[in-house]
Amino acid sequence: MAGAEDGPGQQPELEDDEAASCRRWGAQHAGARELAALYSPGKRFQEWCCVVLCFSLIAHNVAHLLLLARWEHTPLVMLGMVAGALLADFLSGLVHWGADTWGSVELPIVGKAFIRPFREHHIDPTAITRHDFIETNGDNCLLTLLPLLNMAYKFRTQSPEVLEQLYPWECFVFCLIIFGTFTNQIHKWSHTYFGLPRWVVFLQDWHVILPRKHHRIHHVSPHETYFCITTGWLNYPLERMGFWRRLEDIIQALTGEKPRADDMKWAQKIK
Repeated sequence: MAGAEDGPGQQPELEDDEAASCRRWGAQHAGARELAALYSPGKRFQEWCCVVLCFSLIAHNVAHLLLLARWEHTPLVMLGMVAGALLADFLSGLVHWGADTWGSVELPIVGKAFIRPFREHHIDPTAITRHDFIETNGDNCLLTLLPLLNMAYKFRTQSPEVLEQLYPWECFVFCLIIFGTFTNQIHKWSHTYFGLPRWVVFLQDWHVILPRKHHRIHHVSPHETYFCITTGWLNYPLERMGFWRRLEDIIQALTGEKPRADDMKWAQKIK
């Protein structure tokens, strides 16, 4: 009799548990909703400006690189492409680790503009798949504007002889810029499981860019490993070295700040 009486009374409790489980992450999470609401028209305008200027400079610079290309440059250019991809992967990890681990959304200027998307991403990982091209790539375009402008300036001011000598180096820098510019687009593809172009899936399957299965390792709470999100090539060796943990230990010892404290605060928001 007692069991029969308890059964109906347990049903609402089970439903509440299921609802709470659904709200632990995703678009309905309280923190995710609050963070998404912080995306402002001013931020949108900044992203549009950066994307337009960035891709205009990319077109300008690639045209000059093609005009200067010589067959004898091929070995150094190939080496530069690989080196550029490796360095871009490391820099993506450094920026990703820094924004995931330290700082706060409340910080002036950088908080809402640059740290906010990282906080939102951990509690709503699929939000990035709902972002359009501008929102996805605006911040990365901002970061690559200065090297693109510097390259464009060289093409306008240096002699053809000097540019020919600099050509392998400029190809390395350009490859680094391209991988850096498209890092968040590659990251978005690693969260997209339907409708990807076949060439993107091919590049993921051959680990030329960040594979989907590979990136899942980072999204196991507390998000403390596999930070490199361009190619992902450096994640395993850096993890074996304990690179990020050692950096965190040093910074915590010097500052007293706890890694990922702000990230955990947003993850624990329930209303």
